[in-house]
Parts: sequence; structure tokens; C-alpha cells
Amino acid sequence: MIIYNVTLNIDKTITKEWLEWVKEHIPQVLATGKFKDAKLTKVLVEDPESDTYSIQFRALSREALQAYYTNDAERLKQIGLQRFGDKVLSFRTELEVVDEYTVNFN
Repeated sequence: MIIYNVTLNIDKTITKEWLEWVKEHIPQVLATGKFKDAKLTKVLVEDPESDTYSIQFRALSREALQAYYTNDAERLKQIGLQRFGDKVLSFRTELEVVDEYTVNFN
């Protein structure tokens, strides 16, 4: 499985507005049909000027992620850039799940 990870550094002056927006944006990304699910997390770092978040989208397949890049990524990225400009800095990484483990307490 491939995880498409977007890490974002948000200027504290817009964090509340950005969080409201991203909670609507994530379903738009999922609506492309290329991902199984998504997880929004806050990165626990102390920074007086910014907050950092990570969004992890679990791609249906490597081909689905490539189709996302080809057909959807730039358009969806531009929506955030137009709204927030340089108050949000981001970078993207791909993660390949090698193995998964869970704890069973039963």
C-alpha cells in the first residue's frame, strides 16, 4: 500500500480558518476515487509562529496515485494556494507500507 503524505506548515494567524477549510478539502480529494481513506494529524512541535499538520491519504494502488497526479493533484493544490498563498508551506512524500501490526488485547 502507498501512503501519499502531505505535511503542511501553517501560519498561526490562519490556523483556525485553514482547519475549517481542510476538513472540507480532504473529502474533495477522496472524491477523486484514488484513495481508500485519509488521516489528518497535528505534528507535535513547539513553534510560536506556526502549526504543522500531516494528511495521510492511503492510495488504492500505485496506479491510482499516479492517476491522481495526472488528473487531479495540480487542480486541488491550486485551490489551497489561491486561498492561503505563502501562509501555508507544504511538501509531499510517498510512503510504502512494508508491514502492519496491531495489538489484540482479547
